[in-house]
Order: sequence, then structure tokens, then C-alpha cells
Amino acid sequence: MAAELIRLYPENPEPRKIIQIAEALRDGAVIIYPTDTVYGIGCDIMNAKAVDRVCRIKGVKTNKAQLSFICYDISDIAQYTRSIPTPVFKVLKKALPGPYTFLFPASTQVPKIISAKKKMVGIRIPDNNIPRDIVRELGNPIVTTSIRDEDEVIEYTTDPELIYEKFGNLVDIIIDGGYGNNVASTILDTSSGSIEVVREGLGDISIL
Repeated sequence: MAAELIRLYPENPEPRKIIQIAEALRDGAVIIYPTDTVYGIGCDIMNAKAVDRVCRIKGVKTNKAQLSFICYDISDIAQYTRSIPTPVFKVLKKALPGPYTFLFPASTQVPKIISAKKKMVGIRIPDNNIPRDIVRELGNPIVTTSIRDEDEVIEYTTDPELIYEKFGNLVDIIIDGGYGNNVASTILDTSSGSIEVVREGLGDISIL
């Protein structure tokens, strides 16, 4: 069955559509959605079958997948990490919402399917109201993994129509939030108690 295409505007996502998407996620849906960087593919992190499906679409084994997830705000992050040192918290307040993925030691609240092998999790709070409103309505974080090929910039990551052509028969909902970016997030590792740059992407590292 072809995916449903839902148009949303990041400035003011329509609440009725956000509720519809959250209900679908609770039922195990896999969605493609815009962020403040590239388009992402994801699902409710609490639904193991849906997480497996995301990994199959990505062509990776679940236990080896590099999966991050989106939280609504900084207070949500605290549930899913063992601790946030004060210097790291100060950076979070400056950087988020924004185009950064922060790597944290996972707390027991993180489903094993996400953190079993790595014991570290990547957490995002993108500067885009669409995924944040979905997460707030859902009540759980959603998986976020880029649909971008890691070796080359491919046009379908920025154009929702091309995304639909490629993934329309693989997922349940594709959210058209306008043209996306083609630069991934900056990845920052907090495991040492300070912040180390793992990958420099869209996010400005001068804030560190």
C-alpha cells in the first residue's frame, strides 16, 4: 500500500494532522519526516517491530544500526541518559533546538533494541516544529536516521516528491515539510564529561 503524503508547515504544524501521525506511530507506523537538517525515517522508539522495519528499509542489521532519536526538549533528554554534567548542560541550552546530535551514556529508559550493543545513544532536538510536535503528542521519542546515502549527496533527500517516489511503497506516512537540507547534523560525544566533535555537520561548533 502506498504511503500517505501529509503536508505540514514547520512554522505552525496543523494539530489535527499531528494527532493523526502520532496515532499511526502508536500503531507501529514508519514515517519519513523533515528535520532542521536532512529528512529522516523513523518510528516510535518503544515499538521494537517498527524499529526493526526501519533498519530493514535502511538495509542494516538492527543490532548494528546507528540509530538516534528525537526528544521534545532538554528535560526529556534527562530521562534517557545516566547524567548530564553541568558543562554539557550549558552547551545543550545554547545549542538546542538545533542541528546537533549529542551522544550520551544510555539510561535504563532507553529500549534495549536501541542501546543494547553500544550503551550510548544519540539524541536530537531539531529546530523544526514538525518532529518536535509529533514527539510531544506521541509521548515518546521517535527514531531518527537519515535517508541520505552516506557517500554522496542524493537529490531525493531534499525534495519531498522524489522522497515519495523512492520510499512511497516502503513506509506508511511521508510528511512533506518543504525542501530539506542536504547537510547532516553535527555529532557531539559527551561520554568523557566534556564535549568532543565526532562529525562536523550543519551545527556551528564555535558554540562549544
